[in-house]
Amino acid sequence: MIEFERRDYQSPGYYIRAASKRFEAEGAAGLRHRVFVEEQRIFRDHDRDGIDLIATHLVALSTYAHEADQVVGTVRIHEEAPRLWWGSRLAVDSDFRAVGRLGAELIRLAVCTANARGCDRFLAHVQMQNVTLFRRLRWRPLEEVTIHGTPHMKMEADLGHYPPCADPVTGWYHRPRTREPRT
Repeated sequence: MIEFERRDYQSPGYYIRAASKRFEAEGAAGLRHRVFVEEQRIFRDHDRDGIDLIATHLVALSTYAHEADQVVGTVRIHEEAPRLWWGSRLAVDSDFRAVGRLGAELIRLAVCTANARGCDRFLAHVQMQNVTLFRRLRWRPLEEVTIHGTPHMKMEADLGHYPPCADPVTGWYHRPRTREPRT
């Protein structure tokens, strides 16, 4: 019998950063279309609106050989009024939702980026199935609302939990924890 040396498996990592390249912006738009138009059917033809023109778009990028490979998550942020920021269109590719913390990392970058830009209040309309995640990330519910025919919770981030991120284009590299193999 041949014995193989047991090696530690390194799961792939993900870049969490502001979209700065064309393929990142196009990948984010394509992902939003797949999630909000095709999968959830919230929008009929597209989910684009005027906010896209003024928003900062953030992405989670899978890696191949440590190089950015594809957009697997996205969210956008914008300043609605002085010091009042909103996050919207949070989406994670269905093939990557089981990957640890991609949505949470995008939320963290969103609030940290706004915090570095002078945010005093950060809000989001959160789909009801995601309220528990946001509560764990130190957001508080404000009121139930219906947006595009879908129930949402208006929520506010605890800014004290999100230190400023002055360089969202660099962002960070996220490597999800792997489970120890059973022996």
